[in-house]
Amino acid sequence: MTSARPLGGSLIDQFELGLDAPICLTWELTYACNLSCAHCLSSSGKRDPRELTTEQCEAVIDELQAMQVFYVNIGGGEPTIRPDFWHLLEYSVAHQVGVKFSTNGFRITPERAQWLSRTDYVDVQVSLDGATPEINDALRGPGTYAAALTALDNLASAGFTDAKVSVVVTRENAHQLDDFKRIADDHGATLRLTRLRPSGRGADVWDDLHPTAEQQRDLYRWLMDAGEGVLTGDSFFHLAALGDPLPGLNLCGAGRVVCLIDPIGDVYACPFAIHDRFLAGNILRDGGFAPVWRESRLFQELRSPQSGGACSSCSAYDSCRGGCMAAKFFTGLPLDGPDPECVKGNSETALAAPGRVIPAASQDHSRPSTTIERERPAHACDDSPLTPFIPLESLIATRA
Repeated sequence: MTSARPLGGSLIDQFELGLDAPICLTWELTYACNLSCAHCLSSSGKRDPRELTTEQCEAVIDELQAMQVFYVNIGGGEPTIRPDFWHLLEYSVAHQVGVKFSTNGFRITPERAQWLSRTDYVDVQVSLDGATPEINDALRGPGTYAAALTALDNLASAGFTDAKVSVVVTRENAHQLDDFKRIADDHGATLRLTRLRPSGRGADVWDDLHPTAEQQRDLYRWLMDAGEGVLTGDSFFHLAALGDPLPGLNLCGAGRVVCLIDPIGDVYACPFAIHDRFLAGNILRDGGFAPVWRESRLFQELRSPQSGGACSSCSAYDSCRGGCMAAKFFTGLPLDGPDPECVKGNSETALAAPGRVIPAASQDHSRPSTTIERERPAHACDDSPLTPFIPLESLIATRA
């Protein structure tokens, strides 16, 4: 039973009880990817053969339109690998559902950039995890820095306004924030920073790559100085314990204002919590997305009043709200305990405990080697999302 919605109160008080439709819906169209990034939160690489068909995806868009979902975040995998991606983008826009899609940039050609610049209600996020090739390519693969910069160049040359440079902040790139901002400014784009989550393949590198306590403090000061000129998507609300809150909601919106639809129609509470523990339902099995969003037992639990647990006595609890649910789960910490990156150090003892159990991944789509997919003319055989790949080394050789 959903708690009664209070009359008045803060926006956060309202949002904690959930909304009739998500503010931010993430939709992973495919787990297929031409890269094998070390920190991929969905362990993408291989396509799931149960992937929703074009017609089923159109039905999802129809439902989102009926629910008055303003826009959807499209990701993957690499969404542009799906041969019907551009059709689904057009279909979504035609049905008053805007699209913000994330891409590694390899398929943002000058021609495609021109097409995007003429298409309304579409935003493009190009992933870049190092302001230099050495740092970026160590995480994302050789040639990926050049591909991302080429995509940003193509978008800028085509007159596409306000693309996003999407950066996952790590221990290796935390000192490059000014350089990332310069890259974005030079391309007429906006910088968007997100947090490294210990999910998917990110669980394997989190201990070595998540920012140090000193870097967290520097990041907080940098974000406060940047203000609303840098986007974060509420990734860093755990830093609010350091002082004033950052711009945004500053709360965990899992199952309340955000959720994720995966390539086979499974609905998860959070884009960063792709695990059976946070599976709310399936749009094919449960009669569509709306019934899952509005009636799922998991979502009802998340929308009920939550205990502060071990954090309730902390003076900063009202600011950070205990931090990120996904980050706690995937580091083996209790969900009502402190965030693993608690800036007050309240998680240090729990992280060092010898009996801490890291939950096993419930799925893995990784491929054994990194490859780059080649853009090909449309053919009848392209109706299958299983498109050919060419070795990364061959692609780099042809560009040398």
